[in-house]
Amino acid sequence: MKSINTEINKIVLAYSGGLDTSVILKWLQDNYNCEVVTFTADIGQGEEVEPARKKAKSLGVNEIFIDDLKEEFVKDFVFPMFRANALYEGIYLLGTSIARPLIAKRQIEIANLTGSNAVSHGATGKGNDQVRFEIGYYSLNPNIKVISPWREWNLTSRSSLINYAEKNQIQVPKDKRGEAPFSVDANLLHISAEGKILEDPWVEPEEFVYSRTKSPFEAPDKATEILLEFFNGDPIALNDRKLSPALLLHELNILGGQNGIGRIDLVENRFVGMKSRGIYETPGGTILFYMRKAIESITLDKGASHLKDELMPKYAELIYNGFWFSPEREMLQASIDHSQKNVCGTVRAKLYKGNVIITGRKSPLSLYNQSLVTFEEGPTDYKHSDAEGFIKLNALRLRVKKMIQDSSESFNTDRSN
Repeated sequence: MKSINTEINKIVLAYSGGLDTSVILKWLQDNYNCEVVTFTADIGQGEEVEPARKKAKSLGVNEIFIDDLKEEFVKDFVFPMFRANALYEGIYLLGTSIARPLIAKRQIEIANLTGSNAVSHGATGKGNDQVRFEIGYYSLNPNIKVISPWREWNLTSRSSLINYAEKNQIQVPKDKRGEAPFSVDANLLHISAEGKILEDPWVEPEEFVYSRTKSPFEAPDKATEILLEFFNGDPIALNDRKLSPALLLHELNILGGQNGIGRIDLVENRFVGMKSRGIYETPGGTILFYMRKAIESITLDKGASHLKDELMPKYAELIYNGFWFSPEREMLQASIDHSQKNVCGTVRAKLYKGNVIITGRKSPLSLYNQSLVTFEEGPTDYKHSDAEGFIKLNALRLRVKKMIQDSSESFNTDRSN
């Protein structure tokens, strides 16, 4: 048992209502002898969040916040990230990473509202989330006190966690009494599965690991055709229906899931230094990624497009490592957003057995000039004869290099004789 910490007057806990955070809630009450405020975020995880209110009340919590953040999540976090075409290590669409700064932001807001001088989370001491949450907290309130129970307590096993729960009359669901086959994190952008039976990267995951997508092998034999309209780099309409950001991503998730789109099995490099194997499903995000790239292909200048590609790995790494609120991420975001002013138009695609097949793209602001690229005769600003000088200028340094190389070989031959 900790001694009473008089420096902490009230704690805001990121609370899911599950076993782990319920044990954390009771542990905070016991060890810090102060009031705990619970905050439950609905970011589209697909589970009821209201039961968390009942559970928090049963544990003596007086101030309970349950916030629907789905629209803010997609509009202010997911869409800005997608404008960068962000992929961590070339494959991961950052579904878990992008949710953490929003949760941290709202926790700090609640701390300010309730006069709390501490926050707490349920992230373990081996993962990336502890870093993401805590860097977020400190970025928004440099003086906040952070409590990370998994780094402090001695409840180091599932059985010790259950024993503590039973001792304190915390309900333990039947499915939590055995060893969980893997851990899951979910939001409107993705769902991930990690740990336990998935830890060996050679072992193929069983089909029951997947919950948002059909197997591509079992997906329909007929393609689903969709239209996605973009304005300033963001999707605004699906199949000619204007939708809010969260509703649009929700519908893309359904379409992607039905067609087996968005499954990845990867081993990633965690910020804390270890490698981790994860199974991720991002059906709607995968569709959005490829269709966004398609509209950029006709509306984004070559130089801007290539520079974006160079900046993207750094941008993705900043989000993965928890630096959403950093000045460098904001600088990159300003540059990326500036590039998106003319990224407007419509993309057509077919969804088929795990694939997003682009079949058309059009824009009133298209840079694609058919008169320049056509093989047919027609009015053009391009003169074939201009290419000769262009080629010779670009080849000049290579020609000089070869001439010097030949002279050097001749010189060395003469010297050796």
